Amino acid sequence: MKKLIIKTSFLLIAITATVGCKKELEDKFNNPEQAKEASTAGLFTAMLNNDRVAAKYWNVRTFLSQMPGVYAQTAYISNSNSVYQQNDGYAQNYWDDFYSTNGNGSGVMALYRAMEVKFNSLPASEQATQRIIMQAAKVVLIEQAAKMVDLWGDIPYSEAGNLPSNNTIKNPKYDEQKALYNTFLTDLASAAAYFKSNASNAAFSKSDILLSGNVDKWARYANSLRLRLLMRISKTDEATAKTAIMQMLGDNAAYPLVDGGNVGQYNPAISDILLQPLTNSTSDLHDAFLEGSFYATDYMLNTVMLPANDPRIPVVYDKFGRTIKINGKDTFVPNTTYKAMPVTFTTTEQENSFPDYSVLDSATFLYNQKLPGIVITASEVNFLKAEAYERWGSTTDAKTAYDNALKQSVTFYYYLNNLNQGRGYVNVTAPPSTTVDIWVGTSSATYSGSSSDKLAKIYTQKWAHFGVLQSTEAWSEYRRTGFPVLTFPSNGKLSGFDSPPTRLIYPAKEKTLNSANYQSVQAKDTRKTKIFWMP
Repeated sequence: MKKLIIKTSFLLIAITATVGCKKELEDKFNNPEQAKEASTAGLFTAMLNNDRVAAKYWNVRTFLSQMPGVYAQTAYISNSNSVYQQNDGYAQNYWDDFYSTNGNGSGVMALYRAMEVKFNSLPASEQATQRIIMQAAKVVLIEQAAKMVDLWGDIPYSEAGNLPSNNTIKNPKYDEQKALYNTFLTDLASAAAYFKSNASNAAFSKSDILLSGNVDKWARYANSLRLRLLMRISKTDEATAKTAIMQMLGDNAAYPLVDGGNVGQYNPAISDILLQPLTNSTSDLHDAFLEGSFYATDYMLNTVMLPANDPRIPVVYDKFGRTIKINGKDTFVPNTTYKAMPVTFTTTEQENSFPDYSVLDSATFLYNQKLPGIVITASEVNFLKAEAYERWGSTTDAKTAYDNALKQSVTFYYYLNNLNQGRGYVNVTAPPSTTVDIWVGTSSATYSGSSSDKLAKIYTQKWAHFGVLQSTEAWSEYRRTGFPVLTFPSNGKLSGFDSPPTRLIYPAKEKTLNSANYQSVQAKDTRKTKIFWMP
């Protein structure tokens, strides 16, 4: 039986951030905010310990489920008149957390610049040992910087955070987004090649809380991130994407990927790029979700999963129910079926009827203290492979990759559910392979129809796999592909905010403090300007 705390109010607004447990790291590594002289390895550890990657309250509550999750409909929220309006304060927090270490993230840009300064000050003998750490840090920086581009477009990058290196205060210019992507792709190819031809070392292994210094996994991480970004540009620069992607897929030895060995029943803990919580962490996401975004989403459950009898449903959703009087006692009566509230419900209808509809699974999402931060999974990689093969190669190969992606998504969500141990939860046993095979082979999710039909299934199922925890990626892919075909209620919305944006507008503080450079991008700074990779 799965636990669920029943909230009688629909939204409980509590804008209080929980403090992440970092003592374990501080005991082992130099804290750059406290140490007199932080080491390259210690800065790298701090860079990895990123609250915008880990499954943390502030990121899920104020960003993932408030903006990209709403714009991609992977998160459910009150259907108010301002539901599509960007929260500038929360967007500012996300922006600041990329560039500085003072907020709820790790400040990956600031830490990387500090690492560069420290690395350049080392003697050649020490640089030889530390270079592998710098290569890994560049991959981490690119993964986060690409998300910034996907959200805003042009961003400060090449000149950002350079005060430590030149002791000069200079507001950074905005780098053009397509040029940045080209730089990312080049750097990722170089990093992947580096990890293929260099061995790990003790300093790297100790500081690497993500992959424990495993160079094979770092090569796969860099290649898979490059694959993601190449596919991201494929609608506007197909020639570049096609050439590079098909080269990668044609030589697995040279370009290993995070693909789970291309089998459905794989081990996500070994294969996927996941930021595991610290061993002494006791936080979970129940506050983040119970404050308004733990309801099942209409299209995801009602249109995609239920008609296909999707085997992921029992670990993604709870049926929920009502507490009623039976023989004078309050008794919780669960709903008999899974179903999501219609996206067209008004706030009044939501508040009056939400107990009759499904919610996110409490064991998998709400009370799971072992929930990792998700960077890249085998399922995503195989969906990318499927798209590439369907567009530029063999539809037979595309089907193989797609079927693997579906099966791996099932494995992944049951893995998340079974991470939650104790405290009364009984984990859900993964369904037998025969059940999964029926879903893959004979349901509405089955790879069939025209090439356009097949691509629509790839895009839709990848969106479903991303879900609420990877809503930034879900929103990017929705904007790139146009799938799934979602309905966004517009009645009663604020003027100018009757539909989701195609990008975030720059935060107010950035426009004020970096005003001279902002002038170069001001004309693009509208909520309906397209990111360069959008068709």
